[in-house]
Amino acid sequence: MSSHISNERPPADKVIVDIADYVLNYEVTNDLAWSTAHYCLLDTLGCGLEALTYPACTKLLGPIVPGTIVPNGAKVPGTPYQLDPVQAAFNIGAIIRWLDFNDTWLAAEWGHPSDNLGGILAAADWLSRIAIANGKAPLTVKDVLECMIKAHEIQGVMALENSFNRVGLDHVVLVKLASTAVVGKLIGLTREELINAISLAFVDGQSLRTYRHAPNTGSRKSWAAGDATSRAVRLALIAKTGEMGYPSVLTAKTWGFYDVLFKGNEFKFQRDYGSYVMENVLFKISFPAEFHSQTAVEAAMTLHKKLKELGKTADDIREIKIRTHEAAIRIIDKKGPLHNPADRDHCIQYMIAVPLIFGRLTAADYEDNIASDERIDLLRDKMVTEEDKQFTSDYHDPEKRSIANALTITLRDGAVLDEVIVEYPIGHKRRREEGIPVLIEKYKINLARKFAVKQQKALLDISLDYKKLINTPVNEFVDLMV
Repeated sequence: MSSHISNERPPADKVIVDIADYVLNYEVTNDLAWSTAHYCLLDTLGCGLEALTYPACTKLLGPIVPGTIVPNGAKVPGTPYQLDPVQAAFNIGAIIRWLDFNDTWLAAEWGHPSDNLGGILAAADWLSRIAIANGKAPLTVKDVLECMIKAHEIQGVMALENSFNRVGLDHVVLVKLASTAVVGKLIGLTREELINAISLAFVDGQSLRTYRHAPNTGSRKSWAAGDATSRAVRLALIAKTGEMGYPSVLTAKTWGFYDVLFKGNEFKFQRDYGSYVMENVLFKISFPAEFHSQTAVEAAMTLHKKLKELGKTADDIREIKIRTHEAAIRIIDKKGPLHNPADRDHCIQYMIAVPLIFGRLTAADYEDNIASDERIDLLRDKMVTEEDKQFTSDYHDPEKRSIANALTITLRDGAVLDEVIVEYPIGHKRRREEGIPVLIEKYKINLARKFAVKQQKALLDISLDYKKLINTPVNEFVDLMV
């Protein structure tokens, strides 16, 4: 006896409806969320400006058809490009993520919520220029900050309990999801259209993590978020035409996201959507390094100084013991050859070796001319990594959210240096007061990479003044960066 599958169209999955209603209806009232979003905007744009000094990044930028200029299109900071919002989102998203130096969120899934700024800024700039051309008021930077807070929240809350990496999917699925939702609101989607757009983001199928892991680690990880946020803009625009959505995209038997890509499991949630993620986001301030290694690099810098005090160098080291958390072992614990910069900035041993030898870790230190120094691999071979269960527990504790690493050096003469433990990186909420001045200095350095002194001053006068900045039209702010 055959059983027929019902063709009655179901209501939209609750996960999708909750995201749409949050984006459309939630009012952000937390002052810490707004102020953190301000700093996040500056830091994220600064990361993009630094990336523009790398030809491997800039070769991917510009219009698809060379020479194309889009009237009233979105401009790409630090470049002469004015593009359609989809391609602009790719450009902005790619430069933001290129050097692995923008903010981070760590939980069951990890990721970089400021990746969403690619789509947000491109859409907001484009909409503002269109509005002005039609005699209407443009969006302001406050609108951008609100979208950032909500995109951070969607990506981060989804990541708290749901591990996409454990089923082989890349975390940029959450960039696509969050960007689709907030860009959808920016372009004026109705509730039904927004639900349709979000469903389309899930229907896409998602990027594999192949490009983040040995033996295939490669530079796609530097533009994957640009790809995701630009796809989000495209899907939101498709939904704007009235294109239908797929209400049970998650829960449909056999063909839905849960059965096809999530091993039949439903998403779990630890908390409702608010502004928690922006309030607690982790800034990468001191080192362009995968975030699970940030405290390890800081510990290595301390030990470099200690070695100098003792009249020793990295050549005098016999063994380095690394105590770390489980996620770091799973993602960045690597032996053997490292083939490119993308491989090196996801190797905890490399990111410890460079500061122990040179007393620094910059984006340039992942390039071939530095990596060819044989001392780095000799030092990597002396490292032993082990998981500390308490570090792993504290990593997942919502009240702590630590990212602890501890290093112990044994010298050739048998002397053992005191273990250096760093639980919270300088970009952590618990070190925010210490970190913000360093973040602003990082921003100033990045402005100076691309702009003349007069232009730097004009940008700083507006961007460091919160009240002035939030009332600035988006297009005017972007114009200061081109």
